[in-house]
Amino acid sequence: MECRIRVTGGELPQAEIDTYIARAKEKFGATPQGIDMKVDGDYVELSYDFGNVPFQRIRRITGYLVGTLDRFNNAKRAEEKARVKHTLADGSLTED
Repeated sequence: MECRIRVTGGELPQAEIDTYIARAKEKFGATPQGIDMKVDGDYVELSYDFGNVPFQRIRRITGYLVGTLDRFNNAKRAEEKARVKHTLADGSLTED
């Protein structure tokens, strides 16, 4: 995947740009789709664009942060099934 680079406020040598791309891969575990680099004297402000990052809903159930219940054992599944669902004044259920 090609990484779009935009440098504003000055110029950067290609070796420094390549270093910022490598650092992003190392730090975030993915190649950004784009990096905006704003040069301000000796400082460079970096803004990464990773595009659409998949999102998984996380809920707190029986004291654990979980996305799905597929890794719960039978006891935790029973605990989740027996928990009390709270309602609002209008009778609608609250979010988990």
